[in-house]
Amino acid sequence: MSKNHRGSGIRSLPKHGRGTCAICGKTDIKVLYEKEINGQNVNICKFCNAHLKNEARNAPAPAPAAEEAPAEATEAPAAEAEAPAAE
Repeated sequence: MSKNHRGSGIRSLPKHGRGTCAICGKTDIKVLYEKEINGQNVNICKFCNAHLKNEARNAPAPAPAAEEAPAEATEAPAAEAEAPAAE
């Protein structure tokens, strides 16, 4: 399995991938995960990355939208009932 966030994979990055996390504000920490937050792409640490993933996984599922199929189904028989009367 590849280890993209340590060793030779981060040597080409400025300061070997270290900086200040945009979420927690820790300094001189590896900020190797790029996320979009408030419309901006920022680099965050692995702890904040895991926190965001856990929040998304534990968030309640959105309620399904009300279907309009029953309303259409009630209109269809009425249209069929009118058709034989018109003949």
